[in-house]
Amino acid sequence: MKLKEKYDVVIIGSGLGGLVSGIIMAKEGKSVCVLEKNQQYGGNLQTFSRNKTIFDTGVHYIGGLSEGQNLYQYFKYLDIIDEIELKKLDEDGFDIITFDDDATEYKHAQGYENFIQELVSQFPEEEKAIRAYCDKVQETCDKFPLYNLKVGKNYYQDTAVFELPAKQFIDSLTNNERLKAVLAGNNLLYAGDADRTPFYVHALSVNSYIESSYRCVNGGSQITKALLKKLKEAGGEAYKRQEVVDFNVENGTVTSVTTSNGNVVRGDTFISNVDPKVTLKMVGKENFRKSYVSRIEDIESTMAAFSLYIVLKPGTFKYLNHNYYHFKSTEDVWSAFEYTQEEWPKAYMVSMGVKKNGDAYGDNLAAMTYMNFDEMKPWEGTFNTAANKNERGQTYEEFKRAKEEKFITELEKKFPNIRECIEAVYSSTPLSYRDYIGSNRGSMYGYVKDASNALKSFVSARTKIKNLFFTGQSLNMHGILGVTISGVVTCSTILGREYLVSKIQGANNIEEVKR
Repeated sequence: MKLKEKYDVVIIGSGLGGLVSGIIMAKEGKSVCVLEKNQQYGGNLQTFSRNKTIFDTGVHYIGGLSEGQNLYQYFKYLDIIDEIELKKLDEDGFDIITFDDDATEYKHAQGYENFIQELVSQFPEEEKAIRAYCDKVQETCDKFPLYNLKVGKNYYQDTAVFELPAKQFIDSLTNNERLKAVLAGNNLLYAGDADRTPFYVHALSVNSYIESSYRCVNGGSQITKALLKKLKEAGGEAYKRQEVVDFNVENGTVTSVTTSNGNVVRGDTFISNVDPKVTLKMVGKENFRKSYVSRIEDIESTMAAFSLYIVLKPGTFKYLNHNYYHFKSTEDVWSAFEYTQEEWPKAYMVSMGVKKNGDAYGDNLAAMTYMNFDEMKPWEGTFNTAANKNERGQTYEEFKRAKEEKFITELEKKFPNIRECIEAVYSSTPLSYRDYIGSNRGSMYGYVKDASNALKSFVSARTKIKNLFFTGQSLNMHGILGVTISGVVTCSTILGREYLVSKIQGANNIEEVKR
């Protein structure tokens, strides 16, 4: 394919939000072009292969994909639901929460009644608290129309839902410290902060997993492949190794973008699937009001991560059909991102890849923990991607080796035989996320949501340039579901919400448009 001179819609970045936006606009008959800087499409959906083993960079599991559930309905509209091969996680414990000082494995089960019964079996005196927790999660999710494929009113009018702190609510349910920690135990899903994280972030993050939890067979990049296929079937185009380096603005309107290899791509509408902070720099801050620039720049990005990717020797480590969220103590559940070098890592998440025709043994294991971006200071000026290879130097490699060793030593406490099962070890730092995903300071989940200042981190899809729009995890919520919805939010800003929601409902044979 050859780039045209002009498109109706030009999308910068091929993460999930960009590809979803591209398909929606192409289905509406628009000429669409997606430009990707890397040599692999998909943003956080990217996979990589080491020792003939496929690793996910960001998608460890997906919720809400059983028939009729919310992500299933979005994927049905995008026409990719039949293109993805999934493995359902253990229904009686898809997430397991554990602590250094406690041999018990606390299980989060699929299906609300199952979730309740499983926890009640471990906390027999706490059924009332557990039911109240589940009721509040579901009640909170019901307040977000697009989460439920409804049109609904502008939910930002109901500020109370944004102002309830997650830890405060969970603490109000019970005096049982262990149960509080277990209910909040998978907060590495959203980098939960005791003082700031609102309960709605917790609820939207966990609800779809409680409804149903799956892993992608052979990695999340199959979602990218399915989306690209549908984009092209709808007449859209996508080009990789086309890094946008400049936005050309005339009279308050973007007229074209220029790529690093000199292509100038003109368009009527531009959608940036790049972090808004980074987008503003690319467009030129002088093209926006100072107050708008400072508002976006003042939003804090969420914590960054260090990830360990372990290739396992064949037939040595049993496949685990669940994830582990492990903490040194119950006190670390809300504060594991505050650490000294001696304490690190205070918490981690462990997940395993699932391959087609796999046997009882796993071929890889991924573990993720928090890492402060400030640890990257010595190498902050270096950039390295598959399309643009640059070495960061010996000190960086030594830093990574030391962190890998420390992390594996921590994993050994939980999995005593893991070291003898290891064939090879790889890792990624916050710089990897920054360079490959384009996230500010390697942020895992977009922007920090603060219950005491609910609208501070709200970023509208509509920018202060009339034909430039944002999409992606910094808009509303992160995760596969959150970012899919961000694509719908962006396109509904352009096409009209009621119109677009009715199209999605129509693809699922849902007749009701309004509540």
